[in-house]
Amino acid sequence: RESDHRAWTPVSCTVTRQNATVQGLTEGKAYFFRIAAENIIGMGPFTETTKEIVIRDPITVPDRPEDLEVKAVTKNSVTLTWNPPKYNGGSDITMYVLESRLIGKEKFHRVTKEKMLDRKYTVEGLKEGDTYEYRVSACNIVGQGKPSFCTKPITCKDEIAPPSLDLDFRDKLIVRVGEAFSLTGRYSGKPAPKVTWLRDDIVVKEDDRTKIKTTPTTLCLGILKSVREDSGKYCVTVENSTGSRKGFCQVNVVDRPSPPVGPVIFDEVHKDHMVVSWKPPLDDGGSEITNYIIEKKDAHKDMWMPVTSATVKTTCKIPKLLEGREYQIRIYAENLYGISDPLISDEMKAKDRFRVPDAPEQPIIKDVTKDSAVVVWNKPYDGGKPITNYIVEKKETMATRWVRVTRDPIFPSTQFKVPDLLEGCQYEFRVSAENEIGVGDPSPPSKPIFARDPIAKPSPPVNPEAVDKTKNSVDLSWQPPRRDGNGKIIGYLVEYQKVGDEEWKKANLTADSCPETKYKVTGLTEGLTYKFRVRAVNAAGESEPAYVPDPVEVKDRLEPPELILDANMAREQHVKAGDTLRLSAVIKGVPFPKVSWKKEDHEVSPKADIEVTGVGSKLEIRNTVHEDGGIYSLTVENPAGSKTVSVKVVVLDKPGPPRNLKISEVRSDSCYLTWMEPEDDGGSVITNYVVERKDVASAQWLAISSSSKKRSHIAKYLIEGTQYLFRVAAENQYGRGPYVETLKPIKAIDPLHPPGPPKNLHHVDVDKTEVSLAWDRPDRDGGAEITGYLVEYQEDGADEWTKFQTVPMLDCVVTGL
Repeated sequence: RESDHRAWTPVSCTVTRQNATVQGLTEGKAYFFRIAAENIIGMGPFTETTKEIVIRDPITVPDRPEDLEVKAVTKNSVTLTWNPPKYNGGSDITMYVLESRLIGKEKFHRVTKEKMLDRKYTVEGLKEGDTYEYRVSACNIVGQGKPSFCTKPITCKDEIAPPSLDLDFRDKLIVRVGEAFSLTGRYSGKPAPKVTWLRDDIVVKEDDRTKIKTTPTTLCLGILKSVREDSGKYCVTVENSTGSRKGFCQVNVVDRPSPPVGPVIFDEVHKDHMVVSWKPPLDDGGSEITNYIIEKKDAHKDMWMPVTSATVKTTCKIPKLLEGREYQIRIYAENLYGISDPLISDEMKAKDRFRVPDAPEQPIIKDVTKDSAVVVWNKPYDGGKPITNYIVEKKETMATRWVRVTRDPIFPSTQFKVPDLLEGCQYEFRVSAENEIGVGDPSPPSKPIFARDPIAKPSPPVNPEAVDKTKNSVDLSWQPPRRDGNGKIIGYLVEYQKVGDEEWKKANLTADSCPETKYKVTGLTEGLTYKFRVRAVNAAGESEPAYVPDPVEVKDRLEPPELILDANMAREQHVKAGDTLRLSAVIKGVPFPKVSWKKEDHEVSPKADIEVTGVGSKLEIRNTVHEDGGIYSLTVENPAGSKTVSVKVVVLDKPGPPRNLKISEVRSDSCYLTWMEPEDDGGSVITNYVVERKDVASAQWLAISSSSKKRSHIAKYLIEGTQYLFRVAAENQYGRGPYVETLKPIKAIDPLHPPGPPKNLHHVDVDKTEVSLAWDRPDRDGGAEITGYLVEYQEDGADEWTKFQTVPMLDCVVTGL
């Protein structure tokens, strides 16, 4: 039967074999088949095919796979690939079976896992040195086809091939600045080589201009917008475990040269020509300098004139000059790739080469006494003519006129002893050189010197002693030396030595760090004993040492704390709100006491700035408010004792709001206000109270009293029936405090009283369970309209009245009796 039909169609009834051919089927359709056996008794049950069968051409196993290749071999794995069989047997390939045989064995063993359809497989876990051959079969719905042809025997070992390198560039490459260049090539090797680029033995890294691209077979280094610094010897290294190959290229990025190096030196100057020289450019642009271009210009004209463009030397003669004119020289460097920026000289006047001597360098003064000094100088350039004389001049430092020290010639000696100085005066000296052309410029003035006899080292300081000490320092004091050696005492050097040591250590390195006759030696070790000595120092050197008589044991000297109060620490301190509160005291004690400030036995406010110095302490609170008032205490404590002082601080401010504002005795035109004084009077006496009122329908408050000293007030002139709010504020000499306001408005009306009793109560009718009552209105309604009458009844002899109901009229029927 067809798979989509339910009816069975007979094929044959006379089949005696165990097979039959079914004809007349439609290709592509699916069918089910069933078979029953029959004997003379009858036909047995049918047996059906379990699955539908699609009618198509006959299906066979696939052909053998093709092109089985070994792609990679290592010491413990083999990677193989293959192509599908040319014919799949009429059915899709369902999997491939890869088999291997160890050389020397007979059987092939399956190595792939179930249902493998990939045509690439890596056999792993092999033993190094073993040799295998492989084959692969394809499977379809029918079964497994023939295996492929076997591979050659494959031995498990790492595949090795030394690197090879094929470069596309020559040994040298010249590139213009700004152009791009690239170095490319191909390479191979197993295992895959590592590619490294170097420039002048430094690894090249990628950046915005430098790009490196490496594929498994090609390599490339590219440089965009090249600059001179890209020049160098480039090296590409291709390396694996078997060896390495290198390729080199000398890249020269060329440009025009940089300017010649100045300054331009005028080697010779004459009235009609000059000889100048210079230094080559620092950067020749990567190409040899072919020539220099030299031009000249009259300093007072704008036109440059050529001198030469054919020199390769760094010196040139500038001809055809006019005497007395000033000239500038301009020099360019040129190479194959262009002309540099120019080097321009200073202005130089064309004049004869012979001139007065140059000014000598600053002279040196030595061997100074109270009336003489020796001036020493170096010979200057003689201007082309021999020096015939030196002129030495002197000048008092504060004077303006220079005076020659002698009319006699001074030559060839380059020093002269100047006589006739005034003791104690300060002098400067200068020297000029003279040749046959004339007298040259004077030298710079010498350093000022005082005319006085040379100084000697001072005598030792007098009476050094230890005047104070702590656990790590000692204070020393002494008197100046009796003799200062005719020189000012620059300062003193203090040294100390631990008892038992041989070495003396410097407490200060330079004398000018201790100009006074006292010094604190710090950094000492508590409990040790030290010796001390002091030297005086002047310009001539150090004196002999003066010793402190006895060794000093380093430990704290105890003195109990002492407080010297400033004026702002009087018993009571008043400060206006918003001003700054300052409390301070001088503190003494050894060691320096620990300082603590408290307010009412608590920590002071974080807004307080507390400063503690080596001599005292200060507490400062800016922008004080009333809460900053209170009792402040300062405590100082050290091991010798403690001391505490207190000060009451009153911050003067506006008062707080009045308390407990009440309204009473309300009338149609007035009411009575009472209140209590504020909890906080701001530190000053309440001078008066301000009372204001406001109609609830109005936005504006009106003052009804601004000078009342009492804590009550009658508000008059109210409008009957109007609702009012009231508020009160206190004032002292520092201003008006906040208002306290009534919580609810009050209405200006006369007070209400209970009405009078009804009149003439009597009964008008009586029944067995009810009574009809009637009465007249009372004489007074209490100031308001009567809203009703309360009716009560009482059983005769009882004590309590029972409420019946409230009625609006002047009669009522009481029921339920």
